[in-house]
Amino acid sequence: MNIVISSQGQSLDSPIDYRFGRSAWFIQYNTAEKTCTGVSNPGGQQSGGAGVAAAQFVIDQGVDAAISGDFGPHAANALRAAGVKMYLFAGDLTNVQSAVDQFIAGALPAFDPE
Repeated sequence: MNIVISSQGQSLDSPIDYRFGRSAWFIQYNTAEKTCTGVSNPGGQQSGGAGVAAAQFVIDQGVDAAISGDFGPHAANALRAAGVKMYLFAGDLTNVQSAVDQFIAGALPAFDPE
């Protein structure tokens, strides 16, 4: 499964970013291969429509799930329409690796925009 996590940096050791649309980075993680790639969020610097731009970027990457602290309504609708599942950070997450670990353990709550 390919997932993306909103992050303040470009590695698994980076702090998580609770903002989806305005996060500086996304960490793409493949749970089967245990590989990751840090990619700059093109929506992060936009003056408007950051959430939709970020959502479209994530959709274009072909991910199955997105993990963040919150998803704006427009981003959530775009992700949901594309079949991308959304999960929220929970508990004592300190970095991207801890979010990945909790996702794999099934400990992150699903986000339902409705």
